[in-house]
Amino acid sequence: MAKIDALFKVVVESGGTDLHMSPSSKPLIRKIGQLIPIEQAPIITEEMNKALLYEIMTELQRKTYEETKDLDMAYTSEAVNLRFRVNVFQDKKGIAAVFRIIPTQIKTMEELGVAPMLKDFANLHKGLVLVTGPAASGKSTTLASMIDYINNTREDHVLTVEDPIEFVHLSKKCLVNQREVGKNTNSFASALKGALREDPDVIMVGEMRDLETIELAITAAETGHLVFGTLHTGSAAKTIDRVINSFPTKAQAQIRAMLSESLRGVVSQQLMFTTQGERVLAQEILVGTPAIGNMIREGKTFQIPSIMQASKREGMLTMDGSIMELLLKKIITPEEAYLKCAEKKTFEHLLTNKPENVIF
Repeated sequence: MAKIDALFKVVVESGGTDLHMSPSSKPLIRKIGQLIPIEQAPIITEEMNKALLYEIMTELQRKTYEETKDLDMAYTSEAVNLRFRVNVFQDKKGIAAVFRIIPTQIKTMEELGVAPMLKDFANLHKGLVLVTGPAASGKSTTLASMIDYINNTREDHVLTVEDPIEFVHLSKKCLVNQREVGKNTNSFASALKGALREDPDVIMVGEMRDLETIELAITAAETGHLVFGTLHTGSAAKTIDRVINSFPTKAQAQIRAMLSESLRGVVSQQLMFTTQGERVLAQEILVGTPAIGNMIREGKTFQIPSIMQASKREGMLTMDGSIMELLLKKIITPEEAYLKCAEKKTFEHLLTNKPENVIF
């Protein structure tokens, strides 16, 4: 076992989700949104941190970090039998890292409490589905549950491209191939180029970081593949704007046309604190209906929120509507709803009044 494994035992025993390792500080555990120091651990020096982190890196990973001062990797701790997603970076005080626990068991969509529409997205056979939200909003977990559902219900070839590989999918009814950027392929874009010659039915892109990756993902969706991807955006409408604005002005009309045809859904999500101090998922769901397609094609994405509010029958749900549902069920407090909602004025009076008569 590596020396750092002793810290992972403390993380797991305390019910934490993340471990922060930074010079001049004690190791910190994130638990229910708060950072808590491991009191029994010493303050970490730069030399100590480097020794702990280099011990769990491969020679190639050390070389990558030394050249770029950034490294994404995954690490399996034998001490706790868990995988961690790791980001190693250079701080002004020296080498630092953040570890995030990756659960070994992939939760079902029912266990996660996702919107029913996500199962419809997983049953599609072509098109683009985007899962978006801020960092640490559960995007990877949601995608893993959708891929696992496909793996259990279909007989297809599933190809994932990730940096790093987080949830490990064993082939069940599907053949699942997982490729890690930097280890199994040079980039998301190069893996997607190869994917079109590898006969996949479903492609999962861990992160759509650049223009080339976005363009290849849309092209793959247009050519008869079901493509899942993630973006760091705050709402469904902003996601569409982000995709279009990634392209030069001259190319945006063509991308709008392609996206209007290929987009099947956008899931925007965030995690909220419950009245019991736990976390619950709030989701915004956009479905790629003809009306949404027309708005994208005509460059009228600002009208999308109003279409979503009027399209509940198609499975659409606004973020504020999802938050209101949680509030009506008394899962979250009015204060938490007000903090995380988009339209503050709508929720402001609910800090003192009952929300039963508010309609979304």
